Amino acid sequence: MTDLGKLLVVLGAVVIVAGLVLMLAGRAHLPLGRLPGDIVYRGKNTTFYFPLATSIILSVVLSVVLWLVGRMRH
Repeated sequence: MTDLGKLLVVLGAVVIVAGLVLMLAGRAHLPLGRLPGDIVYRGKNTTFYFPLATSIILSVVLSVVLWLVGRMRH
């Protein structure tokens, strides 16, 4: 049971940090979601939005952060 409790505490901390980062990113007016390479199609009655460039950048940043965390643990 203690392992489950630790996991829930860590997941809660990760959610809090992610929320804070998103709040700060919104206030900093970062162009995430409006980068060149993000696909937006506006039809008459529909809008299709796929943030391709934003997804790639976030993937690279998260990969580097997780690589650094893994490197620090060893």
